[in-house]
Amino acid sequence: MWPHDERMSPNMDHSDLQACVAMMQSGSKTFFAASRLLPLRVRAHAIALYAFCRVADDLIDERPIEWAPEAVSQLKHRLDAIYRGEPGNAIEDQALSLVVQEVDLPRLWLDGLIEGFAWDAQGFVCETPSDLHDYAVRVAGTVGAMMCWIMGQRDAVTLSRACELGVAMQLTNIARDIGEDARKGRVYVPREWFKQEGLDVEAWLREPVFTPQVARLTERLLDHADTLYAQAQAGIASLPPDCRAAIHAANLIYAEIGHQLRREGLDSVNHRTVVSTSRKMVLLLKAWTHSAWICMEDNPAATLAEIEPMITPCVGAGVGKGRYVRPQRSLVQRVNWVMNLIDKREHLRRGRPFSGVG
Repeated sequence: MWPHDERMSPNMDHSDLQACVAMMQSGSKTFFAASRLLPLRVRAHAIALYAFCRVADDLIDERPIEWAPEAVSQLKHRLDAIYRGEPGNAIEDQALSLVVQEVDLPRLWLDGLIEGFAWDAQGFVCETPSDLHDYAVRVAGTVGAMMCWIMGQRDAVTLSRACELGVAMQLTNIARDIGEDARKGRVYVPREWFKQEGLDVEAWLREPVFTPQVARLTERLLDHADTLYAQAQAGIASLPPDCRAAIHAANLIYAEIGHQLRREGLDSVNHRTVVSTSRKMVLLLKAWTHSAWICMEDNPAATLAEIEPMITPCVGAGVGKGRYVRPQRSLVQRVNWVMNLIDKREHLRRGRPFSGVG
């Protein structure tokens, strides 16, 4: 067996917040760009959640496929300990424990997330659009629901829209990474769509090339994502006012990836589309100035059917309090601590020494 991947908690020296934010850009640049607009009361929880999700993904995805069941088992044991209020020494577990204890985060979503990662590791086969939705709900929709819960909005409609936004982002990621995934032997575009385009999936995977048919598949994914972005945006109006700008920014920036991909001719086989930093800054400003004007829909569209099993069991449910005693720290200190511990985790994962900042 390969050893349990665990890191000790960092010391409690607090670094400059802006320096930590700059370092964390090496992870998800879109996440951290949007997180700058989150209020401090939410930001620490959001970053802690991101840390655990990222580590869980790495733990499963970076191991040989035969170790996937063992990785899933380890993660479930770690969640057992976290939800008992007895997190282990892994820094991401201790960070997540703060979230669980303070906001009663339902475990169903974390279990669903891990299940989605496991599907990936075990060679997920996407035959139909419903398969794609099931996968995207787990690996991304659950994160949207957890973010919504952390922000304090817990009604079924808003949670479903948040989950839908996560699905839209995952569809954008899939459209952008078609070539990269194919070279790894993976395809997340429904095979049903390939057949409709007259393409043999297995033959194309052996030699992934950009063709007009692949362009149409990419556009189909992006069109579907755009529909979900539009539906999810109405849900932003239900969020607390101080949280709307950050989520609106995430919506705009991810949707912009699709717009840029279209401008580049829908070719995600030969290169990977990125949104420039300057463009992200423009979209952050737009989100900041426009978020107050987002309105709820009079006749909202129905959410994806695959979302309901992930939302209904959690509405009105609490996970119960554990025995973890929250440290008495200010919000700024907790944000600094969580950012610092994730940065330490990244240094350790890359085999580099970590001495902190400041």
